[in-house]
Amino acid sequence: MRIGYIYFDNIFCGILEENDEYIFTYDKNYNGKPISLLLPTTKRKYNSKTLFPFFDGLIAEGYLLEKGSKMYNISILDRMGLLLELCNDCVGAVSVFKVKK
Repeated sequence: MRIGYIYFDNIFCGILEENDEYIFTYDKNYNGKPISLLLPTTKRKYNSKTLFPFFDGLIAEGYLLEKGSKMYNISILDRMGLLLELCNDCVGAVSVFKVKK
C-alpha cells in the first residue's frame, strides 16, 4: 500500500491511498474548499479503480515526465509512484507528500 498526504494551499486536507484500488478521503478537521469539483468536500471516501483524473493531471508531461521518471527510476505507467515523487511542489495549490513507511 502506498499513501500520500494531500495539502491544499499548504493546509493538510486529506489522504490518497493505493491498494487494490485508489481511495481519497478528506481529513475530518478540514473545512476548506474542495481540491476539485469532482471531489467535493464530504466525510465519505472516494473510491476508484484507476488514479483519479484530478491527481493524474498533477503529474508532469513530456520532457519533465521523462526526466522525473528516469531520475527516480519509475515507469511512466506507475502513476501513483510518479505522483508521490514528483508532485510535492507542482504547479497550483495542491501538493502530494509520500508517507514513508
